[in-house]
Amino acid sequence: MTATRVLVLNSGSSSVKYQLLDMRDSGRLAMGLVERIGERNSRLKHTPLTDGGVSRERTGPIADHEAALKAVAEELAEDGLGLDSPELAAIGHRVVHGGQTFTAPTVVDDAVLAEIERLIPVAPLHNPANLTGIRTARALRPDLPQVAVFDTAFHTTMPESAARYAIDVETADAHRIRRYGFHGTSHAYVSRATAELLGRAPEDVNVIVLHLGNGASASAVEGGRCVDTSMGLTPLEGLVMGTRSGDLDPAVIFHLMRVGEMSTDEIDTLLNKKSGLTGLCGDNDMREIQRRIDEGDGRAKLAFDIYIHRLKKYIGAYCAVLGRVDAVAFTAGVGENAAPVRAAAVAGLEVLGLAVDGDLNAVRGDEPRLISPAGARVAVAVVPTDEELEIATQTYALVAPARKNAPENAHGNARDNI
Repeated sequence: MTATRVLVLNSGSSSVKYQLLDMRDSGRLAMGLVERIGERNSRLKHTPLTDGGVSRERTGPIADHEAALKAVAEELAEDGLGLDSPELAAIGHRVVHGGQTFTAPTVVDDAVLAEIERLIPVAPLHNPANLTGIRTARALRPDLPQVAVFDTAFHTTMPESAARYAIDVETADAHRIRRYGFHGTSHAYVSRATAELLGRAPEDVNVIVLHLGNGASASAVEGGRCVDTSMGLTPLEGLVMGTRSGDLDPAVIFHLMRVGEMSTDEIDTLLNKKSGLTGLCGDNDMREIQRRIDEGDGRAKLAFDIYIHRLKKYIGAYCAVLGRVDAVAFTAGVGENAAPVRAAAVAGLEVLGLAVDGDLNAVRGDEPRLISPAGARVAVAVVPTDEELEIATQTYALVAPARKNAPENAHGNARDNI
């Protein structure tokens, strides 16, 4: 039996998101979420996606990630999709930070785990949780390939002129300080899907991708390769986000320490959790902000205007970086659903060839679509992202050739020698 299924795991500090896909047609077989791991009121919601399956929930204590993944395995088994299935080819793991070491999806071994652990100082909130998910999955299926797919990998093609900060080189190198970028699986998927929407090969298309969710980032993609991105050493830099400040004069931090007498932890919390749209108007939900604007709320309007101003600056900057722009693609929760954001972001940029058609922009849908007027010099598109499919695709592309070429054991299964 050919193994064509990939389980995608996204392990957070207290949650696990998962999807099971069949790579013969990229179809989803099941998906779910375990949240509040380690608490008394843990919750698992599992949804089978074949034969009209109905979602199931279980609540109660889930002590740790091992217990969470065992519960996920039980739910999948109930649908005949268990982790012991010979049709399962691999487990693909989202890993936030791969540094400069990991530039592509990588089959996990002890050395890979050690390097991901070494990168914890530059991703202290994410890499530990990602590691826990990988180690737990390896313990449950030690015979199965585990593949790490890195958020940062897509951005490793940036030239040094884009990736380097203008600080002392020795200091930067000693502490691994540079622009890494994040949301890489989304930027990779959307840039490629945008080229497909235009009926062209990715290597022939220059795209500005705007991933606008609670976290937000922009990238300049030249012929399928990232040449610049807005997030930096951490996901704090760049666009205004739901709770993150984005770009900020570094001296603000020194000022808050000296004059505000704030600790580094307090400043970290301020900039990452109490800034952005939340800091500006008290809401990080663009739908609520738009409702408040419609009611004449000046604070919400100012927050929206600051958000759009920063977004326009990056669009203009990346037009300059790319020289020729074929498309601007909006994606993620806000990018896919907030028509006023899309319209405002390109308003006044007609000189750059950018415009949206009001009627097309107002249409909602789950498929990639153009919202620019017919004949526009630069296409403006809405392209729903699919990070789970991207992780599954990269995982399967890595393990399928190895499984095909591996010798067979007495049970007829390829030996896991990759």
